[in-house]
Amino acid sequence: MAWTTAAAIYFIIWWTVLFAVLPFGVRSHAETGTEVEPGHDPGAPVLPAIGPKVVWTTIVATVVFVIFWVIYSYRLITLEELATLWGLLR
Repeated sequence: MAWTTAAAIYFIIWWTVLFAVLPFGVRSHAETGTEVEPGHDPGAPVLPAIGPKVVWTTIVATVVFVIFWVIYSYRLITLEELATLWGLLR
């Protein structure tokens, strides 16, 4: 696998995991009981904590990518097996 392909796959995995991690631990103004300033969305998070979420996203995405890379490199599951499994090839 070329490094550019690996980087693109990692990038896609990272963004997918980020969107899965973003809602964790989010509290809105209504849930915390704080007053909403005029012009602000009442559902906006009080403290989004983006830093820890980026760290956790990177850790989880790296683990998922390593699993993918091992499966691909050692041909544990081939594309033909996946196609047969899903009934695409007969």
